[in-house]
Amino acid sequence: MTASHPRHRRALVIPAGMAMATALAFLPNTAASAAPAPEQPASVSADAAALSYVVNVKGGHGTSAQVKKAIGKAGGTVVTSYDKIGVIVVHSSNADFAKTIRKVRGVQSAGATRTAPLPSAATADTVTPKALSAAEIARAESAAAEGQDPLQGLQWDLPAIKADKAHEKSLGSSKVTVAVIDTGVDDTHPDIAPNFDRAASVNCVSGKPDTSDGAWRPGAQESPHGTHVAGEIAAAKNGVGMTGVAPGVKVSGIKVSNPDGFFYTEAVVCGFVWAAEHGVDVTNNSYYTDPWYFNCSDDPDQKALVEAVTRASRYAERKGAVNVAAAGNENYDLAADEIPDPVSPNDSTPSERVIDPDECFDIPTQLPGVVTVAATGAKGLKSSFSNYGRGFIDIAAPGGDSTAYQTPAPPATSGLILGTLPGGSWGYMAGTSMASPHVAGVAALIKSTHPHASPALVKALLYAEADATACTDPYDINGDGKVDAVCEGPKNRNGFYGWGTADALDAVTR
Repeated sequence: MTASHPRHRRALVIPAGMAMATALAFLPNTAASAAPAPEQPASVSADAAALSYVVNVKGGHGTSAQVKKAIGKAGGTVVTSYDKIGVIVVHSSNADFAKTIRKVRGVQSAGATRTAPLPSAATADTVTPKALSAAEIARAESAAAEGQDPLQGLQWDLPAIKADKAHEKSLGSSKVTVAVIDTGVDDTHPDIAPNFDRAASVNCVSGKPDTSDGAWRPGAQESPHGTHVAGEIAAAKNGVGMTGVAPGVKVSGIKVSNPDGFFYTEAVVCGFVWAAEHGVDVTNNSYYTDPWYFNCSDDPDQKALVEAVTRASRYAERKGAVNVAAAGNENYDLAADEIPDPVSPNDSTPSERVIDPDECFDIPTQLPGVVTVAATGAKGLKSSFSNYGRGFIDIAAPGGDSTAYQTPAPPATSGLILGTLPGGSWGYMAGTSMASPHVAGVAALIKSTHPHASPALVKALLYAEADATACTDPYDINGDGKVDAVCEGPKNRNGFYGWGTADALDAVTR
């Protein structure tokens, strides 16, 4: 079992001049198995492998005594319960736990959140982008324009969405917080520390909030993905390093990726609920919920995972958060009749399967109310890797691409996206993972401009203010004479760019 599967976290490390590259893999934390319940069925042995489950009941009430008793009788131990949305996190070594508990009165759905046992025995090598060298930093500093942070000249992505012009009007409000639900955020980074919201940060890896100091940070061997995303959103305009899309807003870290790099349902549910209850205005979600790339409604386990994350994301929106998510990096047409899913389940042995996109969902990306973001490169075209599909993509933003495909104008030197890295450095990544935080940053600017706007209004403004972007037709990104993807739809609502490319200037002036 390994987390080193392709594309996993929706961020790519693409060496300059190369067509594609390895997706980041993330190292996770191991959750301890719960002790066996006092009353267990005979089928549960003392050394049986434990799994984690979500049990969905009616929300707004405490877990009934009947359901609690049934969980124990089926060999389960309750880890935590999110009563407002009716999601219970359970550990059990009973292979028939989900099947048994689904029959209990009051249980609406239940399913295993993973196919690998607790604790995970996996190991993974983290692919870390190379940090900018001292020479690269010095060259960038010498090329920086007056009033720019030292590395801003490398950020072709800011003028691509008019963020540089927006910053002349507003940097965003410190009363607005964007939560990075991800692999953890290094809040000690000099570009992140000035804007970090500690009160809205937490470690949710076990499915239960851990508020100990620094628990939201990535471990030394864990992915820098969340830190990179946080800098893209809100790196301070402070004369140091780079500048975020919304450099005046707050950013928090909600760590949901375990040391092996898996984003399991119980952690994602915890993350959304934490955001909902701690004043978060925007959440950024640059991942898919493991172990299934697509969760199919005809599978009772996968159906339960969709239900749990849907309840949590909708709760966050009801409490005032706009949820933004990355579309994925497979160059899939999400509007196709069938889509291959060769990576699921990614925590054990994947099987080759073809899914029906009307019945199987990438969560949280394809959930109701979530803003789905496609990626563009330095020439403003759909990134070579970005998923697309009319009716699925809401908006587009810079996510980078191979410099060989989309070369930026000087002084920028890389077609990838610059971001903060743990330990106080900066480096490049690419992916829809990088596009999503650009939109999250623009949403934060809209919320700053309209502090009383509901999530529905923020999203309406986000789409209305986007720059309509016509289909790229034909789309031959590598110039080999073959069409690489087909875009459908009009200029202001198509499969490549949705309502258009995000516009930060309109966000602060309209």
